[in-house]
Parts: sequence; structure tokens; C-alpha cells
Amino acid sequence: MIAFQFPPFAMSSGVQRTLRFAQHLPFHGWQPLVLSAQPRAYEATSSDLLGEIPPDLIVTRAFALDAARHLALAGRYPSSFARPDRWRSWTLSAVPAGEQLIEQYHPEVIWSTYPIATAHLIALRLHRRTGIPLVADFRDPMAQEGYPADPRTHRMFLDIERDLVRDASRLVFVTPSARELYRARYPAAPDERFALIENGYDEESFAAAERGLDRTPLNPGCFTLLHSGIVYPSERDPTALFAALRRMRGDGRIRADRFRIRFRAPVHDELLRRLAEASGTADVVEILPAMPYKEALTEMLRADGLLLMQGANCNEQIPAKLYEYFRARRPILGLADPAGDSGRTMQRQGLAHIAALENAEAIEAAFTAYLRSVRPDSSPTTPNSSLDVMSRRGRARQLAALLDAVVTPLRSESAG
Repeated sequence: MIAFQFPPFAMSSGVQRTLRFAQHLPFHGWQPLVLSAQPRAYEATSSDLLGEIPPDLIVTRAFALDAARHLALAGRYPSSFARPDRWRSWTLSAVPAGEQLIEQYHPEVIWSTYPIATAHLIALRLHRRTGIPLVADFRDPMAQEGYPADPRTHRMFLDIERDLVRDASRLVFVTPSARELYRARYPAAPDERFALIENGYDEESFAAAERGLDRTPLNPGCFTLLHSGIVYPSERDPTALFAALRRMRGDGRIRADRFRIRFRAPVHDELLRRLAEASGTADVVEILPAMPYKEALTEMLRADGLLLMQGANCNEQIPAKLYEYFRARRPILGLADPAGDSGRTMQRQGLAHIAALENAEAIEAAFTAYLRSVRPDSSPTTPNSSLDVMSRRGRARQLAALLDAVVTPLRSESAG
């Protein structure tokens, strides 16, 4: 399993996908090996998930540098050092490290996950040198209109995609629209090679968070709406949200003594502070730093409500956080295009309060209806049947079945 984002990486919830697959695949007949990067390559680290790495899991951490931090002079570095991404140097050590793992353990499949694009480059080189089947995991679409902005990097992304479509036994996507996007982009590729394994939540982590849970509200007497995770300036632009909050604050629909909106670990703190000040809503806005994963889950469980934000420019994506929100079983306000994958997923689970993130008037209407319909002690429940499918253990079962389908013909040929 070739994954840049693996504990102690701390900049994205994407770390959960590889970690939980590595935990649960052994229950379905597959023993993983993980090839990742040395922690010095990470912009931020946290030790809170290190204890959840299975003690018998073999993890090799190859040398890697971040071009922006380690190879820059006066804040500048050659663009070639960061193509396809800032961790291209990882390739130089990860390929030989992967070859050593292959020689020692004889794995049957190579699996790599994007982002980071360099992980797919490493996987392609190992696949071509060894002939081991490759499964390419796309947590996000790679080349998109206007992304990457640099034309040469965009071309390189397209080249990597084309190589994966030609060489990989399976291409795995986390949303239906992303899978359909690639089917349409590469119509000559066999349809069965495009697979869907969505993100999910970790039941064991939630069970641990619920043991001895203090049910005291986050702000006693104030309805607290929680957004947990990064607020991207483009993909999760909160400008229209604050326009709606300004009007609601102005006419008394939200009051500082009865309402708070909490942004936990948004990264772009200054953007939120600037919008809060400009809209006159600073007295109802809380901006708080990152916290360990278990504590973040506990906060979700204690929140009066949960806020999801996803821009229409990411309609083919579903934040992994949404599945954790479903498991937390708190009332969700969804600010996402109803026609996008996030919006449709929330509608399928019966959520009534959904509005496009870019539309201040629609947000205001949905927000007002949401606050009227929920109480601080309300606890709507996502059906258990849906939750079972959404669990990381359930997703690992799907991946194991896919891996079986990849190697079964090869095993039959070998036996013959």
C-alpha cells in the first residue's frame, strides 16, 4: 500500500483511508505492507493515531523532502522540483524501498492512493518493473478543468492518469460522479475496471469516544453548530454563509446568548475572522485549533448540530467528514449543491436542510428552517443498515473482494 498520508501525518482526514484499510484487511484474508514517507516530509504531524497502527503491520518510511520547505531559497524553488507535487523527491527512495519489500515479501497486488500524485508514480514504476497487478485509488479526481493551474503540471497529471488507465487492473473512486467522470474521459477502457469504494467512518473510534461520554453541551444554553475540519477558501468558500449569518444576526434570528457556530481546525483562521468581523457576527463565531482525533469525534457527539460545506466546484467529491457526521447522529445542516454527490448523499439519508454553498439567500432559508426544526437535545438517527455499509470495516470488505477479483485469475493460471 503506497500512501503518502499515513500517521503521523496530520493535515487531512485522508490519512484515515489507508490506516483503516490496513487495520481491517487482515480480517478478510489480506495482509498489508505500507510504503509511506518519513515524517519530516509532512507539514504537520500528530502522534494521536500512531497507537492505532497494528503492531504487526510492516511500515516502511522512505526519505522524502517537501520542495517548498526543504529546497527553497528565499522562499523560491524550481517548479521542476514540485512536479507532479512538492514531494517528487520521495520517488528516489520509495522505488528502491518498494523493490526491497517486494523481494522480501512477494506481495500479490500494489495499491496506491491519490493525493499525493507521486504515490501513483511510484506504484507505476514498481508495477512495470515487477509485473505485479496495480490498483489505483483516487480519493479526488486528478486532472480537472483549471487544476492544476500550471499547464505543465496539468499535462503531467493527465499523463499519469493515462498510464494508470492503461496499466492498472482496477481504478477505484470514492464517489459515483468521479467514477462516471473517468468512465467518460476514457471510454475505451473496460467498464469493469472502474470501481467505487466510498469513504467511511471508523466504528471502533466512535465506540471508544462514546465510552464514558460527557453529554454536557459544548456551550450550555447556546445552540452550537460545529464545522469540524478545513475551510478551504475556494472549495468550501464561507463567504455566502457569512452573508446569511449577517442578516440573521441583524434581525435577531440568531443571538450571541443563544447561538454559536464553531469552526474546529479550519486552517484558514484569518479568512474566517475577517468574514466574521465584516459581517458583524464575531460574537457568535468560535475558531478553535486542531485536537486529537478521538477528542474531535467526542466534540461531534456533543455538538447540538453539525455543519457540512462543499462548493459546487467539488460536486464529484464527498468530504470524508460527512460519514463521521452520519455516525455521530447529530442534526446536519448541509451547504452543498443538491445536484452534487454530497448533496445527493445527504438527501438519500433523509436530510431536509440543504442549500448551495454559493447562494446566500438559499443558505438563509435553509438555516432558518434548520434552527426551527432542531432542539439541543434532538438526536436523529441514520438507519443502522446504512451505517453498517458506511463503516471503514465495511469498506475494507469491499476492497478485499476487489483484490480477490484481481488476483484470482492469476492464481488459477499459476496453479494450472
